[in-house]
Amino acid sequence: MRRKSGRSYSRPESPVPTPLTQAAGNFSPPSFGTNLAHMRRRSWTVVPDFTHHAHSASLSAVAVNNRFVVTGSRDETIQIYDMKKKIEHGALIQHNGTITCLEFYGTAHLLSGAEDGLICIWNTKRWECLKSIKAHKGHVTSLSIHPSGKLALSVGTDKTLRTWNLVEGRSAFIKNLKQNAHIIKWSPDGEKYVTVITNKVDIYRLDTASITGTITTEKRISSLRFITDSILVIAGDDEMIRFYSCDSQKCLCEFKAHENRIKDIYSFEREGQHVIVTASSDGYIKMWNLDLDKIKDGPSLLCEVNTKARLTCLAVWLDRASEMKENTDKTATSSQETEDEKSSVTRIDKDFWTTKRVKIAKRKRKIIPEKQKLKAPVQKKKKKQNSSA
Repeated sequence: MRRKSGRSYSRPESPVPTPLTQAAGNFSPPSFGTNLAHMRRRSWTVVPDFTHHAHSASLSAVAVNNRFVVTGSRDETIQIYDMKKKIEHGALIQHNGTITCLEFYGTAHLLSGAEDGLICIWNTKRWECLKSIKAHKGHVTSLSIHPSGKLALSVGTDKTLRTWNLVEGRSAFIKNLKQNAHIIKWSPDGEKYVTVITNKVDIYRLDTASITGTITTEKRISSLRFITDSILVIAGDDEMIRFYSCDSQKCLCEFKAHENRIKDIYSFEREGQHVIVTASSDGYIKMWNLDLDKIKDGPSLLCEVNTKARLTCLAVWLDRASEMKENTDKTATSSQETEDEKSSVTRIDKDFWTTKRVKIAKRKRKIIPEKQKLKAPVQKKKKKQNSSA
């Protein structure tokens, strides 16, 4: 039994310590919910954990680090959840537009982008906005932080790709695009990055900033992840999941994963097991096991859960005790853990942040602490049918 918001509820006994929590956002109702996934002898079981109505509009972005889950919404706020204590930690109010993207770097910093064209850099120890940058003339559609923490990339509706020097907090390079890109992502080794424009993936090399290859799909691409430095998993406005080689740009495997379009993908690795998590408009969250040596055979289904909701975004919170790590942060983990407090982001000249910090932005910033316990989902009792005499 566990006490939540003054009332108790029963939780199924876990076969092993909880290894991960699936965090998903809904369109309607605008809620944030999680499912616990347990693994025993390579067999996974998913059980509902809690749902929480923290936003007044649909969720548009979600991100996780080793302790917190943050969600962004069309209501222009960022909500913070402490997954260790299972409480709502507070809200960040800085943007004047839909939150479009969120990304943590290690345990000390969070970057947020929104339709107001701003990118905000947050200190996650004090939840203070260190810097508010006017990044794009239009919306910020996506951002990605280099594994070193020294660079970030962003794309927006002004048809530009911008490189940001996070050490000095300034724009380093601007590249004009022919169309608006809606996704940008670094590879785990930081040697390449990809942009997505509708149904086209352009692969760039960091050292030359030139396109080395292009992948084109039939449908619009909704989500993309690096499984390795050279393998991409791509989902779009159909029921299919596809794996591509960045080197040859050839499709290595494709399979039908859902009955409706796929909204988001997440991936992680545990004990050599590559796990793909998918969320679809059909309401299902599914976990897949991928054997890289047999990638042509496609992944096998580990477990699934029907949330009965219109899902919009997905992330997986990994418990550090489970000794799992995110696939995308594989190469950066050791340096982040040892240099987190003295990372390149925190080595920015303090005078740069304090003396020229925009006073208007400082007045706008508001952190609303809310030590509210997260509620467990209410189990509806089935009506007993009257037996006939």
